[in-house]
Amino acid sequence: MEKRIAPGVRVAGVDVGSLTLGEAAARLEPALAAPLSLPVVVAVAGRRFKLTPKAMRFEFDALRSARRAYNMGKKSPPKVGTVADVAPYVTFRRGPIRDFANRIDRRVTISPRDATVRITVRKIVRRRSKAGREFNARALRSAIEKLVADPAAARLLKPGRKAIRANVTANELAGRYATVITIDRANFKLRLFKRLKLSKSYGIAVGASGYDTPGGVYSITNKAVNPAWSAPDKPWAGLYRGRVVPGGSPENPLKARWLGIADGVGIHGTGDSGSIGSRASHGCIRMRVPEVIQLYDRVPIGTPVLIR
Repeated sequence: MEKRIAPGVRVAGVDVGSLTLGEAAARLEPALAAPLSLPVVVAVAGRRFKLTPKAMRFEFDALRSARRAYNMGKKSPPKVGTVADVAPYVTFRRGPIRDFANRIDRRVTISPRDATVRITVRKIVRRRSKAGREFNARALRSAIEKLVADPAAARLLKPGRKAIRANVTANELAGRYATVITIDRANFKLRLFKRLKLSKSYGIAVGASGYDTPGGVYSITNKAVNPAWSAPDKPWAGLYRGRVVPGGSPENPLKARWLGIADGVGIHGTGDSGSIGSRASHGCIRMRVPEVIQLYDRVPIGTPVLIR
């Protein structure tokens, strides 16, 4: 007597109960082969990607599906009035699915872009951060492997992407560069930037010929109110050569405030306001006394200084 599948057993919704294996296979082939043979389409980031059954070596076996239904019905026959559904027997290669998902990942994943700043003597150019987009290739592989065995499953997948925050935002850079000073030697200007925006500009004097104010990127290393002047052991220091002139002394050229930069060069007040706007110092940056007092309180130690 030919084997028959238990009543109430279905394969992917197709009733094969009470049928022989051959009869069940003959019913399953036209019912399931076509929908199972449709390509998988993935729509993401405004693009569409297609994976064909041929590419993943997909095959549907109607006879083995019938045998699976028979074995299930024999092992756990459905109760009268109930149904039991089994998945069709399909085979496919996981490698092509993995490669397909990874290819999509490469096409639609966008790395986040950190905010950056470019400091010039006149302005600070800020490039804002940009969030990235992360694609879950592993989740897509899993979804495809599930749906290829389900003829009722939609073959169009619309996975999303996860927004990835940049490591450095414009606001974080504004905090990191809360205060910046630039020295424009050609135009005799000191510019004070607060949170990447120009806050104030001041007229200055810079080093005379032979005593050029050094260019480069520095920082404020020390500060002092009414600083003493340690005159260098150089001829231009004249009678004060090698001496220390107390702060506040009329003979002290460092008036009111001192903001040290590097190698004896710094920003200080001057008693010679007429020198502002010229090359007059021995390397330091001179400012008018009221203005250097104002600047002093707004500039912490460690402030970046660009001299160009």
